[in-house]
Amino acid sequence: MSPYLPQGRILAFAHRGGAYHPEIEGLENTLAAFRHASALGYDYLETDVHLTADGVLLAFHDDVLDRVCDQKGAIRDLTLAEVRRARIGGREEIPTLVDLIDAFPDARFNIDIKADGAVDALARLVRERDLWDRVLIGSFSRSRIRRFRALTEGRVPTAADPWQVVAFRLSPTAGIARRLAGDGFVAFQVPHRRKGLRVVTPGFVRRAHAAGHQVHVWTIDDPAEMVELLDRSVDGLFTDRTDLLKDVLEGRGQWRPPSGGTTT
Repeated sequence: MSPYLPQGRILAFAHRGGAYHPEIEGLENTLAAFRHASALGYDYLETDVHLTADGVLLAFHDDVLDRVCDQKGAIRDLTLAEVRRARIGGREEIPTLVDLIDAFPDARFNIDIKADGAVDALARLVRERDLWDRVLIGSFSRSRIRRFRALTEGRVPTAADPWQVVAFRLSPTAGIARRLAGDGFVAFQVPHRRKGLRVVTPGFVRRAHAAGHQVHVWTIDDPAEMVELLDRSVDGLFTDRTDLLKDVLEGRGQWRPPSGGTTT
């Protein structure tokens, strides 16, 4: 198993920095949000990446600025200088991925590739910054994640692509699932339910574990659902409510602060 995935620990991922924590709501994917999550004790930070017109990786979810910023436009059509003029929540700059890596040298990042153009740039950044064990990469696009795996020669831990998820979910045994899905990934990162279908069933978790894969579930903001999934032995949870997930894990004796750190 990759050093990214320590054994015996429930991974708590601050989704976009904890987008709906009451103290930072409206500031998703900003340095302010990630600093807030880090101060709570989160050392696994989730973000997304797009590529600007001049080839810079941005830590940003949408392909356009419109929803969360005071300006509009498609990221792929804007230079970094143009993007820098926008403000999330009217006050915070959009960070580059390098901004995050430099600001949180002890953190590990879960990165969702949101644009085709970001694949090659992310692979280069991993090599240049020696990030092999500090990132886990996923994508809803099978072609993107397969290209990233090829560019990094399988050295970077990745999440299963959509086909691999379907193969495991519908296969009756771990052996059949493995033959259908193949290898090349370390974790399933999936919703609890999708279009009326429960994805994270007890059988799915058992088959994943039998094949040596972890199960991380997104994006869980309800404490009762957190408990339900933890009781099902999932390995990690993504949340926008970093306060609630920390409370649940502390109550179960499963909260782990960053190495050398203390809880707050």
